[in-house]
Amino acid sequence: MIHLHRTIPMERIRLLLWDLDGTLVDSMADLVTSVNALREHRSLPPLPLATIRSYVGSGARTLIQRALGENAKELDQALTFFLDHYQSHLLDQTRSYPGIPELLETLQERSLRMVVLTNKPLAHSETILQGLGLDPFFVRVVGGDSFPTRKPDPAGALALLAELRVAPKEALMIGDSDNDILTAHHGGLWSLGVTYGYAPESFAHAEPDGRVDDVHDLGSILNPWK
Repeated sequence: MIHLHRTIPMERIRLLLWDLDGTLVDSMADLVTSVNALREHRSLPPLPLATIRSYVGSGARTLIQRALGENAKELDQALTFFLDHYQSHLLDQTRSYPGIPELLETLQERSLRMVVLTNKPLAHSETILQGLGLDPFFVRVVGGDSFPTRKPDPAGALALLAELRVAPKEALMIGDSDNDILTAHHGGLWSLGVTYGYAPESFAHAEPDGRVDDVHDLGSILNPWK
């Protein structure tokens, strides 16, 4: 289903900024594996998927801090363990959402430029995009460690717009959490939330211009000319 707070003028949109986890790809199973490998290493019991899912979206350091809680001692060492483990397992079960590759191909044929703006570390993001064959669709990838700040700070988004010479009102941010929507709000971009991702409840704190419940509806908004 499509829910519009404001009509997004797709005829004026020249750049799509995509979130990665929970928007383009479902990476949750591999994140859960690596988080719980760290907890086992720290002699802690595993956490359920739903709990870890609620911790995802603000970068790896925040994820580990939340996952360890009061046991978050020697955080740098814990983060290194997690990142190393995840690097070896990030394509075990991670897959693009059904219909995403086809939608990206169609949008590319429409000459819409696309970038990825994620809080995930850049190296992990690029490995996933390459491994799933999605990297040719994007002119740039910006990770959570590409700038001093990350979403919902709009610095990364605005740097991309400046580099590609696109005005904020010619750009659309697409994501599954309030981090993405607030990035758009702070930068003056249009916003589109996907409720099939990890944090649809967070849209109560940041209303996107539009919301879609599945990839088919996403395509109906992004490719209205079909």
